[in-house]
Amino acid sequence: MSISKHIHNDYLPHFYHDWMKEPGRTVLLARREGKLVALQSWLIADEGATAVFEGLRVCPTERGRGISWAVHRFAHSYIQQLHPTIKKARATTKLKNMKNLVARRAILCLVGQEESLDDLISHLKQKIRFSGFTSGLIPLNETQLKKVLLDPKLPSRVQLPGGSIIQTSQPLQLMEGNLEILKRWNLTWLADNEEDPVFLSFYAPSYPVPYNGRATLLNINIFGTDYMMAQGALVSLLEAARSKEELKGTIIFRVHMPWSLVETLQAFCDGHQGFTRCGEVLEQVLLEMKYA
Repeated sequence: MSISKHIHNDYLPHFYHDWMKEPGRTVLLARREGKLVALQSWLIADEGATAVFEGLRVCPTERGRGISWAVHRFAHSYIQQLHPTIKKARATTKLKNMKNLVARRAILCLVGQEESLDDLISHLKQKIRFSGFTSGLIPLNETQLKKVLLDPKLPSRVQLPGGSIIQTSQPLQLMEGNLEILKRWNLTWLADNEEDPVFLSFYAPSYPVPYNGRATLLNINIFGTDYMMAQGALVSLLEAARSKEELKGTIIFRVHMPWSLVETLQAFCDGHQGFTRCGEVLEQVLLEMKYA
């Protein structure tokens, strides 16, 4: 796990052992003179049509020597040998590559302590009450979620990036074969209605990250452009996480959203002394490369 050293909020140490058991996943290890120098993983998704790349890592002493590109090129070639019918590769990254760019998302990050979380939720609720808005968001059960996600009109209604649901670093097209992958994450979903929603949001169970020694990271994803619904979803999902999970110590929550919501949600989250912004707003880009 030392391959993740100095990588801010890295998910790899927590999920690596789950990857070893996950159906459809390959983890490629690169060695030089017997020493592990790099790691690359991918998941076969979209009913066999897409390789979703995740977790490219190079050990600290080998960074800056071109190893990541060598591993990446080898991985693309190897995938096509393993899966001759595969059509494309997708990945999310914070590095901009205009040639293969499909969509952009923003990530707002806040950090604070567990003892301030209840006060933060109350603070945000008060802001919503002051605005006079009632969110009207409802949780979706498995049957409702399946109906919503398989609606061919959903991507345009909620403006899905590249037509995909992105969970952390996994962009998945809306098709039945991907529902099992989403189910593995044990996500908590909200929508404005179960028939033809124009807003969709979820959070994934939190996990530990090496931030200032150790912290708990919570990812919240927002799809749709209604800023009032986004505020309501943020509060509702924080409440759900608070009631379902044991959130202790330092807590980081990251809100993944369309860029059009950034200014409003920044203002909504500002003004609480217990939780403050953690760095600048990040840009997450979705890349796609088609195989010949």
